[in-house]
Amino acid sequence: MGLFGRSRTTVGLDVGSGFVKMVEVDHSGDQPEVVRVSMRALMPDAIVEGEIMDPALVADTIRGLWEESGTASRDVVTAVGGHDVIVKKISMDRMKEADAREVIRWEAEQHVPFDIKSVVLDFQILDPEADGLQMEVLLVAAKRELVDNTVALMQEATLSPVLIDVDAFALHNALERNHPEAMTGVVALVNVGHEMTSVNIMEDGVPTLTRDIPFGTRRIREDLQREQGLTSEGAEAVLQGKQQHPQFLRYVQAGADEVAMGVERAAAFLMAQQMGESLGSVYLSGGAARIQGLPEALAERLSVEVRLVNPFQRVPVAPGAFQTPELESAGAMLLLPLGLALRTP
Repeated sequence: MGLFGRSRTTVGLDVGSGFVKMVEVDHSGDQPEVVRVSMRALMPDAIVEGEIMDPALVADTIRGLWEESGTASRDVVTAVGGHDVIVKKISMDRMKEADAREVIRWEAEQHVPFDIKSVVLDFQILDPEADGLQMEVLLVAAKRELVDNTVALMQEATLSPVLIDVDAFALHNALERNHPEAMTGVVALVNVGHEMTSVNIMEDGVPTLTRDIPFGTRRIREDLQREQGLTSEGAEAVLQGKQQHPQFLRYVQAGADEVAMGVERAAAFLMAQQMGESLGSVYLSGGAARIQGLPEALAERLSVEVRLVNPFQRVPVAPGAFQTPELESAGAMLLLPLGLALRTP
């Protein structure tokens, strides 16, 4: 997708299944500063399980977001994720990076459950200074169709994608900036979105395993509507804590159980592969991080500390950066676009 020019700002764009979110970061000072934050809701079912059902509608929403935000830049950093992206730590014979680039496609065939001819590959050697016969490599593979569709969507929205990242890496980037203590030991970054939950298991700050769980705030909202007879607006009010419902905690606990099971399976797989230490803590982000009772239910189910992520804990925000007062309380939803915008020009 090319390298950045000498622009002083970077715009991170997160196209989720519930909202389109953008964060603009100014890199011209001593440290990055958030200068613009904006968010716009998508029409229901415009994106289902990560698949864009109506590209024209999504592109129109993005264009509307740009008009509202007032940003002058049309260059964006965006990301791909979901089941069509694989992030995995592998071992291979030690060699120079140039030589590894020649053989990585063959190595990837052993680990990627896609037709290797249909994927975009990248990798990073994690221990370049070591001298053992084997080296650890972080392998990334994304279906080419997913990348092409993302580029096409940006272009239809009259934007230029200067870089396409991976969701898990952008989330990790923002977490490292704001919570450096999370870069020690085995930690899970759990981002609960509208439809999907992404689990990123890190070992001493290195992403080693990612998993997607088909659970999000939409599930709780629809359960409340279907089983408790609430309207869509009523269910949303309960989710946001504006109204109380006697059965709400039951749905939150069921969701926490599902997420916890996914985290446990990912952590157990890592331990089995590497005989490493057990999960030490969980960092929670995404829209569901704000749901009353979910962090506590997840902590009880996993028997580990669960901390809420603050995307702006160590990243200064310029006065007036938030387009609306509601955005100031949406912090945990903005970790991904912030991570994308933290890419230095």
